[in-house]
Amino acid sequence: MEAVQGAKVVVTGAGGGIGAALARRFAGQGAQVVVNDLDAGRARAVADEIGGIAVPGDASSVVPDARDALGGTVDVYCANAGVGRDGGDPGAPLDERGWALSWDVNVMAHVRAAHALLPEWLERGSGRFVSTVSAAGLLTMIGTAPYSVTKHGAYAFAEWLSLTYRHRGVKVHAICPQGVRTDMLTASGSAGDLVLRPTAIEPDDVADALFHGIDEDRFLILPHPEVAEYYQARAADPERWLGGMNRIQRHWESTG
Repeated sequence: MEAVQGAKVVVTGAGGGIGAALARRFAGQGAQVVVNDLDAGRARAVADEIGGIAVPGDASSVVPDARDALGGTVDVYCANAGVGRDGGDPGAPLDERGWALSWDVNVMAHVRAAHALLPEWLERGSGRFVSTVSAAGLLTMIGTAPYSVTKHGAYAFAEWLSLTYRHRGVKVHAICPQGVRTDMLTASGSAGDLVLRPTAIEPDDVADALFHGIDEDRFLILPHPEVAEYYQARAADPERWLGGMNRIQRHWESTG
């Protein structure tokens, strides 16, 4: 693909799951890829597999080291690292640290990366920011308030980046899948089993959807096309949509 061939790419959270699939796909298209993950061993394993460069560490502060590893510039940044936190029951003790971690990884890591990248991209008139959000950022997810709320924030930030800088050469893509067969789906427990697992797809399917979106220059990437219908229904009739989601919530409570 001409848009990424020879590009210098950073993928965070790329030690497995969607991140590893994205890293493999970019490398397969001729890009030079930095593989970032908190788990240094997993980052190195993926980097060795694809002929990339492992830069382990916190996604919030990876840009300077990744830029150095790529020879001084970054063309594509995939803000893929994310965490899913429980905490949907307001009757349970408030996990302030869990909320703070969700905000830091799912939202502020994207903000910090954009802050570090935008000066270079705006000066040269090109750059590509890929945000792995979730269908939860367009809709919501039962059982996990921190994840749902922060994924809404991640989507809103990607949308803001796109509307603010698209005329200055910055391309932005927001990937919003439902269930994907990754460690995060396994960790989502019974709520994930009920809502996400029946239609779960593979990480490679997410990479396919992103590259189709890049080819078509689309902002919103929906690996599950039905999410567009749900999103439209939510906007058209919020009361009906909330009633339907509450039925799912009650079913989960009765079977959990």
